[in-house]
Amino acid sequence: MNELVTGDAVVLGLRPAKLPSRALAVVIDLVVVWAAYIVASIVLTIATDSLDTAAVAALAVASFLLIPVGVPIAVETLSHGRSLGKLACGLRVVRDDGGPIRFRHALVRGAMGVVELLMSFGVIACVASLVSARGRRVGDLFAGTLVVRERVPTDRGRPVPPPPPWLVGRFSELDLSSVPDDLWLAIRQYLTRMGQLDAGVGWSMSRRLADDLAARTGVPLPPGVPPAAYLAAVVNERQARDSRRAFGAAAAAAATVGPVGGPAPAMRPPQLRPPVVGQPDAVPQDTPQDVAAPPASGFAPPA
Repeated sequence: MNELVTGDAVVLGLRPAKLPSRALAVVIDLVVVWAAYIVASIVLTIATDSLDTAAVAALAVASFLLIPVGVPIAVETLSHGRSLGKLACGLRVVRDDGGPIRFRHALVRGAMGVVELLMSFGVIACVASLVSARGRRVGDLFAGTLVVRERVPTDRGRPVPPPPPWLVGRFSELDLSSVPDDLWLAIRQYLTRMGQLDAGVGWSMSRRLADDLAARTGVPLPPGVPPAAYLAAVVNERQARDSRRAFGAAAAAAATVGPVGGPAPAMRPPQLRPPVVGQPDAVPQDTPQDVAAPPASGFAPPA
């Protein structure tokens, strides 16, 4: 996976195409293009039988520039980087920032492809692709493009197993702000695949991840807690915090609104019993029975 940063400071995770898939796509494109060129050459030879040698040579050069060179450029421009071979192999040509290519990118790639693909029989392109960290040939370097894989196998999103009940809520005071995203991703991948690992390998991996997580949080691994259960409990705590942040404001807003979406009903003030003549110290009706009324003298004992 290769990280590319766009002009909007968005990090794109793209997987550059390797040399075997690119070579297969080029072979498919060359077979189609050269088959069309041979058929066109035969048709032109038959049609220009009555012309002189100079006209036949001019038409031959024009047909070579039009079909083996011009057709791939036009196809990549119109399809935004997907020729027939790349479509069959699940590849696409994109810019360095991850955007679709335009005519100038396809023109530079096609012009350089004549030298590094046709004249050198692909030797220059193979050497450049092996040397480049992203597998780019010379035409990609000059055009500022990159061939990436579109059909990437994705995970089915298996859920993280829940922690043991006796660990739920135990790490509610843990500071998780210093844990990086790549460590969270590694922990999640381990928890979703720990049933497929060997017992010894799974134990060492869980121990290493638990030590890294404890070093990031500043709290050591509790004694007697298995590393895998500790990782599951901390991930569960993070998910619970994310849920509270996401739905806490909505729950608070729903509490201030009535049950059907209207305003909350106003609280009725306590109804006081009117004073009775001859009883100046009458206690209100809603006053609790265990709270005594203040004495008539006006002196209130200290609480």
